[in-house]
Amino acid sequence: MVDVELFTDPACPFAFSAEPARWRLRWHYGAGLRWRTTMIVLTREPGEAQKLAEGAPGLQSRYGMPIDPRPYARPASSEPACRAFVAARRHAPDRAEALLRRLRVRAMLGGLLDDPALIDAAAADAGLDPAALSAWSASDDAAAALEADAAAARDPLPAARALDHKLGGPRDQRRYTAPSYVIGGLAVPGFNAVEAYEAAVANAAPDLPRRPRPESAGELLAWAGEPLATAEVALVMARSIDDAREELRQTARFEPAGADGYWTP
Repeated sequence: MVDVELFTDPACPFAFSAEPARWRLRWHYGAGLRWRTTMIVLTREPGEAQKLAEGAPGLQSRYGMPIDPRPYARPASSEPACRAFVAARRHAPDRAEALLRRLRVRAMLGGLLDDPALIDAAAADAGLDPAALSAWSASDDAAAALEADAAAARDPLPAARALDHKLGGPRDQRRYTAPSYVIGGLAVPGFNAVEAYEAAVANAAPDLPRRPRPESAGELLAWAGEPLATAEVALVMARSIDDAREELRQTARFEPAGADGYWTP
């Protein structure tokens, strides 16, 4: 068993663009990885919300995830969504990751993460009672958990600090960027190719079984339990996006979103 801590934020288009790598790790190593997801709360830093509000057309075209390339209607804080996630992590841990996914999907289509209606809709999508989630989020426990997450994100390991170009934040308080991983105690900060994460897993646990890639896109979608983007299917299957899309067209249902879309069995 390898402990994996992922530092992320639902507002970050880099983190969303790296979702294919996370799905690939989950597929290959399954229960051999024990995950913890920690919120960075990017928009606490001056200027970050304004920068994010500009949109991410370059990332969409480069990595292929379903991001609406247009600017957002206004700058938005990611803190309410981050707080909702840590509240769900405490009270409904089996639905917390589903909530984070729905928050990300909606944000990358132009949604504002400080809009209570967006958080309520994401909660419903994830199988949570929006009123219960709102109450959990308003608790002192949720506030304390979010502060602990933000503090951990701003205390990178020495190995991460050695790669300062992979960190963010002001010079007097460097932090992990989204996504950053700590895998079996090994820091892998910033956006990286999936092979970097797999190398860290191999160093942390050389004997950990690695499942072969899926035999079909249908097998992958049935396992995921969540609509997947074309780019996610392609990376897990180690195929080009065009080849993955062609197979998906024959076996799955497509829902357009942003500049691409999501597939379900």
